[in-house]
Amino acid sequence: MKQCTVIGAGTMGNGIAHVFASNGYDVALYDLHQSSLDKGLASIEKNLNRQVSKDLLTASEAEAAHQRIHCHLNLSEAVKGSDIVIEAATENEALKLSIFKELDALCDPETILATNTSSIAIGKIAAATQRAEKVIGMHFMNPVPVMKLVEIIRGYKTSDATTDAVVALAKSLGKSPVECNDYPGFVANRILMPMINEAIEALQTGVAGVSEIDSIMKMGMAHPMGPLQLADFIGLDVCLSILQVLHSGLGQPKYAPNSLLVSMVTAGDLGVKSGRGFYDYANGVKQPVVAPSFV
Repeated sequence: MKQCTVIGAGTMGNGIAHVFASNGYDVALYDLHQSSLDKGLASIEKNLNRQVSKDLLTASEAEAAHQRIHCHLNLSEAVKGSDIVIEAATENEALKLSIFKELDALCDPETILATNTSSIAIGKIAAATQRAEKVIGMHFMNPVPVMKLVEIIRGYKTSDATTDAVVALAKSLGKSPVECNDYPGFVANRILMPMINEAIEALQTGVAGVSEIDSIMKMGMAHPMGPLQLADFIGLDVCLSILQVLHSGLGQPKYAPNSLLVSMVTAGDLGVKSGRGFYDYANGVKQPVVAPSFV
């Protein structure tokens, strides 16, 4: 594989484009809005510069990576000639099904269609296409340029050839691919999201405050980031969407989203992206929101 297309220039999409371009691949980055592409490119440039400052890339390597990324507002042009298309749009099932139906019609017959979904069934996404054997989950971790893991999720009809090709592709990016089966939430989020949900429950019921919960988990469990800060980093809307998929798909009460999480998302407190979640990020300073705000 030499050429890829990334659908969506948000946090995950621009991170995926960054990693591919840094490893010698030509990347077509597609989004609906020029403003989103501009923001995505700015993030890529910032992260490339950070790698240069840490001696992970030379300045010439960073510039070469930047030159390999080509932005598109036309989907047909973006996917032309691509060996693999990686969808990194919002975690919304209807949206993803619509995208994959359109990709199936536009892409060459041999093009692999991958999704960066963190919870939605690969088999359901594949059913929107006429190439289910070439549809696969390729779940990168955030931040993509830093995190090594890529969950590789086979749908019911995903072929061995597709799986082998995507595993090899992930390794060529310097990632560590790990295969798992197609169940709601896969492995990472099936375990992570109930932990985050329980941390929110502990906060809501007054067991401890935001900083105390996060400090206990960091120091006691050797987690690099507490669950509430991590939820802010992921996006509370994304956490809610994943928990809803888990609850619906597995049918167990333990996966039901906490009511405080639902209320915060409804109110627009989504974490880092909105400037406020369990922490307040005003003026670039992270401060825990005081406990009474969550009662």
